[in-house]
Amino acid sequence: MGKIIAIANQKGGVGKTTTAINLAASLAALEFKTLIIDADPQANSTSGLGLNPKEITQSIYECMVGLAKVKESIVSTELDFLDIIPSHIDLVGAEIEMINLNNREARMREALAEIKDLYDFIIMDCSPSLGLITINCLTAADSVIIPVQCEYYALEGLGKLLNTIKIIQSRLNPNLMIEGILLTMYDLRLRLSNQVVNEVNSHFKNMVFETIIPRNIRLSESPSFGIPAILHDAESKGAISYLNLAKEIITKNGLLQAV
Repeated sequence: MGKIIAIANQKGGVGKTTTAINLAASLAALEFKTLIIDADPQANSTSGLGLNPKEITQSIYECMVGLAKVKESIVSTELDFLDIIPSHIDLVGAEIEMINLNNREARMREALAEIKDLYDFIIMDCSPSLGLITINCLTAADSVIIPVQCEYYALEGLGKLLNTIKIIQSRLNPNLMIEGILLTMYDLRLRLSNQVVNEVNSHFKNMVFETIIPRNIRLSESPSFGIPAILHDAESKGAISYLNLAKEIITKNGLLQAV
């Protein structure tokens, strides 16, 4: 059975999509069969992997409201071991449509049941909110990665997200674990970045990944080419950092012997 990992933080601009794309690509590069689910109406993971959201006819939206089968919505990417279920703007309306559906918080979990055993990892790029779509992702997930940027308001809203995770653990998904807190947008030259690293580590200790994602031009450029950083420049600091994160997750999940 594949492991489903949600990447979530209701705060925007923390590197959720960058993490979703590049972590998934790194796992695929290590030959773990990986699926990325774009659960954000902005569809940045979709365009970041070379697809045009305006041309998508079957997305995660159709899967969640019962208009399409998940298997029929999977699209292959340039990486052999990486597939994607894309998103488009209609996902905005899914929350309204799902209000009157039975078991509305578990629609994602039900949709993914038929494909979970086809992949080693399923990575979900959540929207920057704590709405019904994100709740669906957390209800379907085995664990959650929380990206936190190394900037002044780093811990803003983190308490609210952790509280939401506790509520979901108690009511909807008792098996949900925190895979880890991921520090992103780190700049070695800035005293503030180092202060944030120290503050987050002192607050959350073992919950924080050892890997820290730096600010990196190749990470910023690669979405405009529709490819992950590992295909844009495999030797860049950004690509190497996400490869290290993938290895850290693989080790944590007892799969090191497969690398």
